[in-house]
Parts: sequence; C-alpha cells; structure tokens
Amino acid sequence: MNIISLFSGAGGLDLGFEKAGFKTIWANEYDKDIWETFERNFPTTKLDRRSITAIPSTDIPEALGIIGGPPCQSWSEAGALRGIDDHRGQLFFEFIRILRDKKPLFFLAENVSGMLASRHSDALENIKQHFKDSGYKLSFKMLNAHDYKVPQDRKRIFFVGYRDDLGIEFEFPKEFSTKRYLQDVIWDIKDNALPARDKNYTNGDKCHIPNHEYAIGSFSTIYMSRNRVRSWDEPSFTIQAGGRHAPLHPQAPKMKFIEQNKRIFVEKQEHLYRRLSVRECARIQTFPDEHKFYYTNVMAGYKMVGNAVPPYLGYYLAKKIHEDMQSIGIDIAAS
Repeated sequence: MNIISLFSGAGGLDLGFEKAGFKTIWANEYDKDIWETFERNFPTTKLDRRSITAIPSTDIPEALGIIGGPPCQSWSEAGALRGIDDHRGQLFFEFIRILRDKKPLFFLAENVSGMLASRHSDALENIKQHFKDSGYKLSFKMLNAHDYKVPQDRKRIFFVGYRDDLGIEFEFPKEFSTKRYLQDVIWDIKDNALPARDKNYTNGDKCHIPNHEYAIGSFSTIYMSRNRVRSWDEPSFTIQAGGRHAPLHPQAPKMKFIEQNKRIFVEKQEHLYRRLSVRECARIQTFPDEHKFYYTNVMAGYKMVGNAVPPYLGYYLAKKIHEDMQSIGIDIAAS
C-alpha cells in the first residue's frame, strides 16, 4: 500500500510503516541537514526538498495514506509553548490542506504531549475539528512509547483518521505488558563509544558501530538541576533533539542531590558520566544499526534521532491500520 510522508525527518515513522507492509513513494523534508540521511536510507522514495508551503497538492502523487509529524517545537513543554501562534504550529494546517486535496483512505499525524497544555485547548480542538471537517472519523490519544516495546519513557499524541465513507474507526492497539529497558538495547555496545572531536565534530568511520559517538562539553546548570541517569533496568528518559541534553549513560550512579534544583556527579566517579552516544539514542528510539545517520557535527545526529517517531511505535500503529484496511477488502499488495 503506497503512502506519502510529510515532515519526514530521518524516517522513523516511515520505517515503522514499511515494516508493516506499506511503501513510502513520496516524502517531504525541508531541513537540509536531514536530506542525505533520508535519501540514503530510503533510496527508492522520492524526496521533495521544498518547504511544504511551496508545494501544490498537484505535485504530490496519489496514495492511500498520509503520515507525518508537523514540527513540534512550538508546542513543546520544554519550549516557549507558543503553539498555533508560531508559524511552525501553523504547519499543521499544511498537513490538513494536503489531506483535503488528496483524500487518502487514512492519515496519521504525531505531535508532542505539550499540545495538551490547557493554554492550547482551543487550538487543539480547532485542529481536531478541521480533521473531522475534512471528511474523516478521528481517533485521538496520547501514548507512551514504553508501552509499545520502546525502552524509553516518551509521551506523544497521535491523530489517526479513516475516511468517513469507509465506515470504520481506528482503535489504538493495546499496550504490551512486557517492557524493554536500557540493558536490552545498549548493553552490548557500552564499552566502545567514542567521544566526539573538538567542537563536537564527528569521528567519521572511526566508530566501531556507525554513529557510536557522544557529545562532549560542559553541562549547564539547568542540566545539573535534576538527575539525568537511568539505571540499566529502567527505561531511558525521553530522547530529545538537543544533544547537550542527552541522558547520561547508565554506567554512572544516579546524580547526588544537594538541594532543590541542584545535583552533582558522585565524587571519585566523575569519569563514568558521559552522554549517551548518537547510536545509543538511536537504539533507544528503536532504529536498527543499519539505519545510518549522516552529519559532520554530532549535534545534527542527536537532532535527527530525537525528533523521530520510534519505529517500533510506528510499526504497531501501522500494523493496526494495515489490518483494518484488509478487513474492508482493500488489496494491500495491489495498492
């Protein structure tokens, strides 16, 4: 079943959908730092590098589904929470524009949990109504990726819609009782990560595993305000787009509490504290090692990984959509 991908990033959502039997035939990404990564990992997908605002719907091929995650910084709890007042928040309506023009059988859109903040309630309801007015039965829910075999606490909201004439409604898949933790995904590579070069430039091909290098540099007072270490038998903190705020490796002890908003590294064990590498973050996000990230500065690598939808979570959502389409007689193989 052919789909198109908007705001594709490094392709986490696309990986999940392709594993479930879909094929991304056309994608859009405006960030030049991501182009090489996407094109090398999806060589048969046409990547349109223009801003979505400059792409008429007639330039986009027909497909049975549209997926994507409009930029989330303006809705983020860690950001300014400007939401729909920010041009990035308004890009949600570009997604809706294309949805209305192309009329696919289904869509899936993802965004940060900060969108649920009370100050955004009117904007969120407006977006939901736009999806419904576009001719879709909307399902909406916040999910924690950790409930879907992702070794990370990561709460995100999802909009999934089936075209009204299909007569069906998407039901979010049930949570898995079995969880995965840090030891399940990064234990085997704990001893061979490399520090980035000066000014956080990449080590290139020197890494034993692609992208297995971590950002260097001091830690801000904000970073040191709370514990940043999760143990091997715990899920990771949320993998963020900012490399300087990457979680610390579980080899280190939990940071020592001094007073409110102040912690320090445990004395005589400071050498154990390092940021997770780009590859460790990618594994925590459930990217396979074969999915290589291309950059000259490791910060760009962290950004691509942190902004992505975990492929495992994407897969379980896509698998349910796939099953629903088959249940109403859609020939997946021929679509």
